[in-house]
Amino acid sequence: MSRLVVVRGAGDLASGTIAHLYRCGFAVLALECEQPAAIRRLAAFCEAVYDGAHTVEGITCRRIGQASEAWDVIQRKEIPLLVDETAACLQELRPAAVVDAIIAKKNMGTHSAMAPVVVALGPGFCAPQDCHAVVETMRGHNLGRVIYAGSALPNTGVPGMIQGYGKERVIHAPATGRMRGVRQIGDVVEQGEIIGYVGETPVYASLTGVLRGILREGFVVPQGMKLADIDPRAEQRQNCTTISDKARCIAGGVMEALMVLGQQRGVHYV
Repeated sequence: MSRLVVVRGAGDLASGTIAHLYRCGFAVLALECEQPAAIRRLAAFCEAVYDGAHTVEGITCRRIGQASEAWDVIQRKEIPLLVDETAACLQELRPAAVVDAIIAKKNMGTHSAMAPVVVALGPGFCAPQDCHAVVETMRGHNLGRVIYAGSALPNTGVPGMIQGYGKERVIHAPATGRMRGVRQIGDVVEQGEIIGYVGETPVYASLTGVLRGILREGFVVPQGMKLADIDPRAEQRQNCTTISDKARCIAGGVMEALMVLGQQRGVHYV
């Protein structure tokens, strides 16, 4: 067993956990799919899949071609990212812990035998059957709570409220087609303004505020897929590039779970 912590997923919520573990001295490897679909992509390490490297809050994540390259990147004080949707690299790396941070609202193949410590985020998992602990991802009193027996709250499909706006903050694809952006992340947009196109179908801003996230140019989306996020607080443009309060809270829960379970199982991470 190595001291490595493998995090499945590197979207904006997963990136909060990855950054937190990195800053606390953990050796972290991120796993991603071939075409990540992060909306808040400026605050998501998964952009390294496309660009080779991506930096969030001064921390650089670098794509690698094979698992054997991970430790070289870690020694350079960066976070390696491997495209490995099935986590096939675990057999070679034998990590101390696995964190499922895909946030797919369902289990994408994670199980408690993957590592001595296995933690999963959000609905779709039941501890201790699927993993050793689940971290609550629903906004509210229990956000970040560690569950050692049971499951997180089921997905409601309704985003958290900001200044009285919930579902209005999220924009879904009006048609199936290739994404073409007109406005950029960080732009202040007006309700009803065209922010992009899916194929030839325009995508309109659902409210006035900061365009906090939008899918990459050229991404092919099915109708109904989430493709943009607007923050009604127009003055909060810096939030577009930084880890969110929700992601930081979840990261604290992951850290607690890793430490508690590590003590119980004799696992040392640093």
